Amino acid sequence: MPHSEKSTTAFHRRYGPWAVITGASDGTGAAYARQLAAKGLNLVLIARRPGPLNELARELEQQHGISTRTANTDLYADGAADQVLSVAQGLNVGLFVSNAGADTNDKEFLAAPLDAWRQLINRNVLAVTELAYGFAGPMRYRRRGGIILMSSAAGLGGQPGVAVYSSTKAYDLNLAEGLWAELKEYGIDVLAGVCPVMETPSFRRNHKAEIPGIFDPEDVVTTLLERLPDGPTHIFPFGPDAANASTIEKARRDRVVVVANLVKQLFHKP
Repeated sequence: MPHSEKSTTAFHRRYGPWAVITGASDGTGAAYARQLAAKGLNLVLIARRPGPLNELARELEQQHGISTRTANTDLYADGAADQVLSVAQGLNVGLFVSNAGADTNDKEFLAAPLDAWRQLINRNVLAVTELAYGFAGPMRYRRRGGIILMSSAAGLGGQPGVAVYSSTKAYDLNLAEGLWAELKEYGIDVLAGVCPVMETPSFRRNHKAEIPGIFDPEDVVTTLLERLPDGPTHIFPFGPDAANASTIEKARRDRVVVVANLVKQLFHKP
């Protein structure tokens, strides 16, 4: 068996047979869908726009012979996580990718209504937490699986113009690192992708400027799928932290390990 085929089989065994992807209709989400379908995983695809979502599902079923389920769910709304979990009910979900999360407000804190920030927090904090909880439980029972939470370089520190967004992405980053330490003994891999600016339809809908060093979402997804077994964090070199990305990544990982050991000593956990 060729090496690539062996790798695909091992990936399927570890993270299959089903994966759930939020924000799956285009950009990074569609890149995840295509790459995971190529690895033979069946997909639950979640996004707000049913047209592109259903078209992508048909494409992947025809090209790769996989099964799909789709739901046009607005993760801004209350109860959205329950809808996603309902769509995936009865499936053996081995991988959850939390990908929905762009800041569509593009305004300073007081320039947008408070409800806009409530909705952003609903999607990037509450829905992420509820979905991670819902999918991690069965993974723990089966003692295998993977969770990818898409964070952002904005989450590495406060950022004007996207103050609430950067705060939610810091939450996603910390959540992934904590879950990595808690769940790895159950065979569950958790990774936070601290992502750069990417050339996606979502980005272009809100920004027209040319950004030096902008990333291709296909490359970002390839890297994160490769890094998933390592965890808990992958920081892409972009923005003011680019030169120190690998140093920051290592320091954060080392800190999680130290804190996890300290917690065991303090609370006498096995």
